[in-house]
Amino acid sequence: MKQLICVLLLFLASEIRSFDLVIDEIPDDLENLFDLEVDGFLSKPMTRNGRYQRSTLNDEDSGESVAGDDKISIYSYKVQSTITSRLVDTMIQSKVENKAKHAQNLVFDVQIPKGAFIHNFTMNINGITFTSSIREKSAARQQYAQARAKGKTAGIVRSNALDMENFKAELNVPGGMKVQFEIHYQEVMRRKLGSYEYVIPLQPGRLAKHLEVDVRIIEPQGLRYVHVPNSLGDHFAGITTISKGEKKAHVSFKPTVAQQRKCPTCSATAVDGNFVVTYDVHRETKAGELEIFNGYFIHYFAPDNLDPLPKNILFVIDVSGSMWGLKMKQTIEAMKTILGDLRPDDHFSIVDFNHNVRTWRDDLVAATAPQKEDAKKYIQEIHPNGGTNINEALLRAIFILKEASNLGMLDPNSVSMIILVSDGDPTVGELKLTKIQKNVKQNIPEDVSLFSLGIGFDVDYDFLDRLAHENHGMAHRIFGNQETSSQMKKFYNQVSTPLLKKVEFNYPQESVSDVTQNSFDNYFGGSEIVVAGKVDSDNVQHLQSIITATSSNAELVLETLADAEGLDDFLKKEPHADPKFTEKLWAYLTINQLLAERNLAPTAALKRNITRSILQMSLDHHIVTPFTAMLIENPERNERMLADSPQDQRRGCCPGTLGVTSNGRDKAIPLWVEPTPTTERLLSARQAPTVSTDPRITSVDNDPHFIIHLLKNQENICFNIDSEPGKILNLVSDPDSGIVVNGQLIGAKKHENKKLSTYFGKIGFYFKNKGLKVEISTEMITVKDGSYSTMLSWSDTGSIIQKRLLVSVKKNRSVTIAMDTEMSFMVLLHRVWKNHPVNVDFLGIYIPPTNRFSPSAHGLIGQFMSEPEVHIYNERSGQDPEKPEATMEVKGHKLTVTSGFQKDYRTDQVFGTNVHCWFVHNSGKGFIDGHYKDYLVPHLYSFLKNP
Repeated sequence: MKQLICVLLLFLASEIRSFDLVIDEIPDDLENLFDLEVDGFLSKPMTRNGRYQRSTLNDEDSGESVAGDDKISIYSYKVQSTITSRLVDTMIQSKVENKAKHAQNLVFDVQIPKGAFIHNFTMNINGITFTSSIREKSAARQQYAQARAKGKTAGIVRSNALDMENFKAELNVPGGMKVQFEIHYQEVMRRKLGSYEYVIPLQPGRLAKHLEVDVRIIEPQGLRYVHVPNSLGDHFAGITTISKGEKKAHVSFKPTVAQQRKCPTCSATAVDGNFVVTYDVHRETKAGELEIFNGYFIHYFAPDNLDPLPKNILFVIDVSGSMWGLKMKQTIEAMKTILGDLRPDDHFSIVDFNHNVRTWRDDLVAATAPQKEDAKKYIQEIHPNGGTNINEALLRAIFILKEASNLGMLDPNSVSMIILVSDGDPTVGELKLTKIQKNVKQNIPEDVSLFSLGIGFDVDYDFLDRLAHENHGMAHRIFGNQETSSQMKKFYNQVSTPLLKKVEFNYPQESVSDVTQNSFDNYFGGSEIVVAGKVDSDNVQHLQSIITATSSNAELVLETLADAEGLDDFLKKEPHADPKFTEKLWAYLTINQLLAERNLAPTAALKRNITRSILQMSLDHHIVTPFTAMLIENPERNERMLADSPQDQRRGCCPGTLGVTSNGRDKAIPLWVEPTPTTERLLSARQAPTVSTDPRITSVDNDPHFIIHLLKNQENICFNIDSEPGKILNLVSDPDSGIVVNGQLIGAKKHENKKLSTYFGKIGFYFKNKGLKVEISTEMITVKDGSYSTMLSWSDTGSIIQKRLLVSVKKNRSVTIAMDTEMSFMVLLHRVWKNHPVNVDFLGIYIPPTNRFSPSAHGLIGQFMSEPEVHIYNERSGQDPEKPEATMEVKGHKLTVTSGFQKDYRTDQVFGTNVHCWFVHNSGKGFIDGHYKDYLVPHLYSFLKNP
């Protein structure tokens, strides 16, 4: 078989793992196959040797596939799921073909739930199938290294511990080639707010000849209801079918090609969103459901008909400068709703912090209507600024709870909790994360739970997760967008209705072993506690459980009995049920528990022992964990790829489709982006501008300082804009070319000399004719194509091409955007010391005057693409002897301008290179058309009105 090599980037950014596969070389016969970016997967039964195998792609598939104008066709896009007693097995499969005669990109995009475990991944490229097996990491690495040493095809799939779920790939394939991707993953459904919700992100991206979602539910407890909300929109009303029996259900969604179309004559698909299935089971006893099957037991405990326990809650809210804008607005909106939902027997207070720590009330107060209204007013008046002192804020909250307990203010049956909301690392006070964890652990009472909400891409979610799990809580991450408020409220609702505390599960020791967990601090309404373990004898047909807990008015003792015979009879007659569901569910719960225990292990020896246990279970149950690797091989096993971990995964921001990065310079990136430095020369004020780069560039950088290079006049004209944080300035607005460039301002952490410096924190590009938007912030880079978003990280180097638009990232330095040969832009990233008392990270933008804008281009920069006549004369001494003045005639105005230097940071990102310019005072008045406020726009992608 001919060697097959491609370059593949797979990003599964999840709390579990992300994959990026890079195959090192390209054979001559497939040299056009490179630069991959993915989206779908599936699994099939194992072969006798235990390895997963897929049949090859061929032309025997019946039916004609649907191809767009670009001749890319999705033949099929299928999601098949089986839910057996809350254990979900999902497989996703996509078959794509490039029907064109030339090579082009095939894009794949699916999402994997947080907490899911992948246990099979295969890909089939033109009939060659690569299958996977799980190995101990060092053994897999060794086999991979052997393949490379022998000159065989070899690649690497890296795993990232991020908390997003996107799995994306883009493959540049020759004409006529077919590609199929499959994945198989499993998860345990968690009951939230009184029901189970199974979410399938369904975004095929284009019409599919065969599109199918098939969900089978088998619940021995019996189904109360099954509901499929119209989450994809009214367009698909009536297409989903639901067949429900007493204990099983079948959900099917099979829109035809005509039904997929946005309109009868449209070639675009309307399938774009989440396909959602919700259901719940019958609960006949408060003690829950106990199931025995194939040597394992599962105990589901979810009593609902109980009065809620009173709660004592401290809201600890980050109000540092980085929370400014939408994050704070959404947080305030959510907090108002949350405060309004507090019950009269609840007690609460608010701690808000930046570099200082404030409290709304120094003591807990009852959640009366007047107190809640006063708290809402307090929240509304918060204005984010300054640094982040997480350590002192948490210790203050703990102190308030301890004081209330010591003074006898707390109901003995109440539940105490702290909810921390933050978007960043500590920058003030105690900075060492392990020390903060230790301080919290040493001071927090054993009966207090800590919940963490991390906002944004740059937050250290691992730290917040450890902080929560070490203190009987849980963490959740929100990505700081328009959904922040609703996500905060949803998270709060999950933890705000405690019904029981100190829940203990007791089973006969002679009958069971390896129980996952039998003690829980609290049980919250609408949720579910799941306990699993091994049954020590195959002859055990009955199992008794006794549960003790504290309810709102008494100690609660519950008893339940499991009968294995009835369950055996039911499941053996059900062909779609997973016969190993109890074993898989037990393994899933056990590995998750061991991973949590490993994080809390007090000694290195204990941590090693736990690691060995996780490794063995991973191998036994064929799932990817941080201590295993997935070896992907062709049938002859002479071409290998390795699922492994990257060296730097701490601050991963987001899944990204970073393409192949060669050792040499990317020829698609314009030369002006990476100029060759020259020795800086000191010239007199009237000599040619002192720029260490060629050609000259128009730029906006720093505070923000505009440098307008006038190509014909060979002059640089400078001006500053002093506006307010949050304002959006239009830089280029070219309606004829369909191009917009806008920049949003952020403020420094505090005023200096009675002035608050502003910088560009976000820059947006809108290429209307391509339907593409590029948003660059100090946290991430996002390329938006309609409702689809590709997110890239500053922590990686690479590039992607979408609709002939190149977006290239240079790690922690710059982003270059190039559109064919007509347009190019560079955005420079400025990182500052995160503990700096004043400065913040910001962006600069550089635009060559050779960009081919239309004559209608306008904006603070765009208006100078059609260069005005400028005449500078009457040079003279200024008030500062080192800064001569002159008179400049431009646009019918006579202006006094000052000679000076600004900075070009392309070759020296820290100190910059001096650029001589003539400075126009008063925010460029007289040089720019009108007043700078005329260039304020409402949104990041708005065109300038009436320029």
